[in-house]
Amino acid sequence: MATQSPPGAGVDPRPIAAHILSHPGVQKVPSPKLDLFVARAFLPADLCAALITRIDAVRRPSTIADPNGDSAFRTSETGDLAATVAEVQDVETRLAIFTGLDPAHGEPLQGQRYAVGQEFKGHTDYFDPDGVDFARYCAIAGNRTWTVMVYLNTPDAGGATRFKAVDKTIQPETGKLVAWSNRRADGSLNPATLHQGMKVRAGVKYVITKWYRERPWG
Repeated sequence: MATQSPPGAGVDPRPIAAHILSHPGVQKVPSPKLDLFVARAFLPADLCAALITRIDAVRRPSTIADPNGDSAFRTSETGDLAATVAEVQDVETRLAIFTGLDPAHGEPLQGQRYAVGQEFKGHTDYFDPDGVDFARYCAIAGNRTWTVMVYLNTPDAGGATRFKAVDKTIQPETGKLVAWSNRRADGSLNPATLHQGMKVRAGVKYVITKWYRERPWG
């Protein structure tokens, strides 16, 4: 039986999924394997451009929680976006309305930059309970329940996000949102959420990502 969590934690994905689908223009990937949603033009182009500038000011090499011996597993750059910034507050408000998730359960908003040849190989966003650093990353707020990602620009070629288990490849497009539950309906972790940030072949790709936890962040 799934562990009981506070309202807004999103461990049971069904209420959140229904809320997301209540918005016009949202598409659900037709698969029983996972809850995966796409919404085009979620963020306006001017806000996307402002966020790109913010990411460029703070970006650093990306890391992974449990090193797997593959130095090329994640080759992007990452930037933590300050909650005091007006553009970040705007995004946070939009995400709270869209998802219905309690903002207190959200990790700080993060940006990523992918140059030509950079990628993030197949991975899940939740932390492996058997991983060496599970306690370090999940002792306070618990594991990740939902992921929300927004493409901030359209690279010249490449940079798609691929969900292999459902044979779905989502092409990057300025302002497009992609959201998915990292859990099955019974609250268990869902390996079908394995996804890959494919290599950028021309241009640069920028995204922002918001992860939500079982319990309040921090």
